[in-house]
Amino acid sequence: MIFQRPRKQRKRLLLDIDTQRDFLLAEGKSCVTNHTDVLANIRRIMAWSRREHIPIISTAEVHPNHNGASAVTYCLDGTTGQRKISYTLTSCRVSFPADNLNVLPADLWRSYRQIILHKRCADPFEEPRIERLLSEVQVEEFVLMGAGTEEAVKATALGLLHRSKNVSIVVDALGSYNKKEAKLALRKMNSKGAKLVTTEELAGISCLRRIGACKCRSCRKKMLRFRLPSALNHRR
Repeated sequence: MIFQRPRKQRKRLLLDIDTQRDFLLAEGKSCVTNHTDVLANIRRIMAWSRREHIPIISTAEVHPNHNGASAVTYCLDGTTGQRKISYTLTSCRVSFPADNLNVLPADLWRSYRQIILHKRCADPFEEPRIERLLSEVQVEEFVLMGAGTEEAVKATALGLLHRSKNVSIVVDALGSYNKKEAKLALRKMNSKGAKLVTTEELAGISCLRRIGACKCRSCRKKMLRFRLPSALNHRR
């Protein structure tokens, strides 16, 4: 057990699952259907983690880029779509590639607040390095957010629960492709022991006015709805 935090800092850990441009922006190669609803909440959870000094483990899918001949068309290595959304990154971070190694520095948490781990599939426990870190890190609670609910989030939550970890899932900060399948996935995670929470329950009420990152029509409309009351009050 070499990845333990000091006891006073071990209450919670944020597990940020695949918050990448291809999954969460409208122009992404595999954008979730509810990205407009979840982007603001993902940003709020990140702000909460910074405010509360909560350590972050982030996973990010990456697939080989064969210049148009790749079997997978999203999150290709070296592309803009494979990058994480800007506000899901902290300044004090380190990134590890997807390979068959499980080597990690012993002083990892003393040096960094965010650990980014690349993976080649939806299930992070199929990657030796991620499996080792998630199994060995000692925290009282894992808080999960990200995309997508039906595969990556479900696989991550069930893997943690199988290892007797306490898991809370921020239901309104999850990207999904199919509403019915997402509900079934959440029901399964809940039945296995995961706690379902909302952004407001976890981080409180927010004054966030800008979603940022996505410039699609739906997100611009949502930003406009936030701005109008403030503009009217200012005129009065």
